[in-house]
Amino acid sequence: MIFRAKDIRMNVTASGAEITLTTDDRRIDISRLREATAKGKQLSVEIKQHRKRRSLNANAYLWVLLGKMAEVLRTDKDELYLMMLERYGVYTHIIVKPHVVEQVKAQWRTVRELGEVTVNGQKGIQLQCYFGSSTYDTKQMSVLIDGVVSECQELGIDTLPPDEIQMMKNQWGLPPGKEIA
Repeated sequence: MIFRAKDIRMNVTASGAEITLTTDDRRIDISRLREATAKGKQLSVEIKQHRKRRSLNANAYLWVLLGKMAEVLRTDKDELYLMMLERYGVYTHIIVKPHVVEQVKAQWRTVRELGEVTVNGQKGIQLQCYFGSSTYDTKQMSVLIDGVVSECQELGIDTLPPDEIQMMKNQWGLPPGKEIA
């Protein structure tokens, strides 16, 4: 359920914590949640900041461009995807114990080993770990697509006109079938 909260408060008591969300949206129906609670059922609740997700059109276009680049460069488009993540993607740095480096690498789309470091007298390996584009928000995906489009143009690969690319970006996060007027 996605709604715009006007206010969020938490009251801590001896028996637990009470969290209250306030919204103007009167369409929210929590009757099934109340019913489940009355029957002693456990509920799972996740509250986080809403982020617009990229559209499938944007993702499909990214893979079309990667396919064209792979043909020109005579490489695999999956390998090219990892290269583009390294150039335009989102990453984090982590330090891990040397014996778990390979396990960590297996969990990320791509990882660059930056070298050995010492923290509090303990040896570790610093890794630069790149997130896969399926986790990107609109801005992050926009940077990735713009980078891939730029590289395609440098290789002489035809891309959509800038206004069509911008239209795809504007439609990110909209439900299927909805369009900007």
